[in-house]
Amino acid sequence: MGIFRKSNTNNLTAAEVSALWLQYLGDSMAICIFKYFLHIVENEEIKPILENALQLSENHITKITEFLTRANFQIPIGFTENDVNVNAPRLFSDQFLLFYSYIMTIHGITGYSLAFTNSERPDIQNHFSECLVLAKELFQKIVKLSKKQPKYTSVPTISSPHGAEFLKSTGFISNLIGDKRPLNGSEISTLFFNSTKTGFIRSLSLAFSQVAVREDVRQFMLKNVKLAGKDAESFDTLLQQDHLPIPEKWDDEITDSTVSPFSDKLIMFHAGFLVNSALTYYGASLGSSLRSDIIVNYSKVFTHAMEAGVISYNIMVKHGWMEKQPEAD
Repeated sequence: MGIFRKSNTNNLTAAEVSALWLQYLGDSMAICIFKYFLHIVENEEIKPILENALQLSENHITKITEFLTRANFQIPIGFTENDVNVNAPRLFSDQFLLFYSYIMTIHGITGYSLAFTNSERPDIQNHFSECLVLAKELFQKIVKLSKKQPKYTSVPTISSPHGAEFLKSTGFISNLIGDKRPLNGSEISTLFFNSTKTGFIRSLSLAFSQVAVREDVRQFMLKNVKLAGKDAESFDTLLQQDHLPIPEKWDDEITDSTVSPFSDKLIMFHAGFLVNSALTYYGASLGSSLRSDIIVNYSKVFTHAMEAGVISYNIMVKHGWMEKQPEAD
């Protein structure tokens, strides 16, 4: 508990170190990615979004370095200019660059909220609070601009019920024999967003599979394309059964370039990050779903993500890319 902490105000709890460490890795990766994006972007409305994202990541790195240095912690290596080739040909369309920013800002907002509640030091809390506020502002800009894009798909709407109603049964048995009730609001929301995020993983893995240098990295990305594509389709099927719209797909926003803008190390770290995030979202979605067929589906996609996570971890350890977090003495 916080009352037993040493008097040194620069001390960091394990939760604070972990949050800062992981944010450093993520932001150093983001700097590489957005520098490349800014080199290829042509749309003058999307460009300021990317510049904003890059500036936030650079500011985060500066602040995290100060926190860790004052606490006498090793600064992570993360990702550097050696992990990006800004002169590589275009791999993504401008519309995909905006979509990428949308998905990754969602991940950032989720991570900052958790880091804030797990931190005890007021200055660390203020850091993640500021990250959250600025990410929120960026997210709002992204959504506003995304609504102008041809591929924007809004979350399905539902009608207001005529008065309050209560469930007359759990629904589990009736679902098993095929008497399914319509999807409720929570189920629609989680299915739609998980389809969007999992479809994003498929498209990004497709792009990475084209440019990966090492064969094991390329084969992993191709496997990820297959698994993520299958999982996204399973979410879409559940939505379509209730005649609801599904998210747009992004594979056609990937070019045929085979020159990698990023190192295989960065590519694998990015894939591992998305797989771990998917596990978190699937777990939360499972807890808010009551239909047995949806629960079974989330169990399957959770298994797929676990499988991809193990493979990505093994590849990163094999090539010496898995940077070790600080551990207990």
